[in-house]
Amino acid sequence: MIRKILPLICFTFLLFSCVEDDDNVDTDTIGQTFEISNVDFNTNDGFQSTVNVVVPNNVSVFESDVPLVFVLDPDATAANGADVFEPLPRTFFFNNGGFAQYRFNFIFDDATGIFDLDLILESDDFDALSTGFTQNQVFRIVIVPSEFTQANDTSDLNDILSQLNLD
Repeated sequence: MIRKILPLICFTFLLFSCVEDDDNVDTDTIGQTFEISNVDFNTNDGFQSTVNVVVPNNVSVFESDVPLVFVLDPDATAANGADVFEPLPRTFFFNNGGFAQYRFNFIFDDATGIFDLDLILESDDFDALSTGFTQNQVFRIVIVPSEFTQANDTSDLNDILSQLNLD
């Protein structure tokens, strides 16, 4: 009797020990986030202003990473009672036919390992922009592996932070 039960127990143990536990947690995706505030855009050419972002020392960026950049929308924040960040590029069109746009450039120099991120505000008439566009801007930057951006919607900051278990 034991000879018949023992192989059955071993087979059952082997069967259950080979089953994967897929809990949908991606331990290979490591995201990092940081915020910069009091960003002021000033120009001498009347068209655009560029601000170079200083990446905090505790944020590691690799060649295969990409930044997702969001700007704080003060009107939506006031209306919702919580911070509302909009993804870049973010374009505003004015009644007079003019425009303003926040965008960014990302460069990773593989030879030096240096990550460079520039925030850019451009307009057809930069000097006509109110200080609400040019002064004291707040940006949230999330660094994620490029595979994450291919497999996920990256337009909602709160969803991204939730998926990556970030604050």
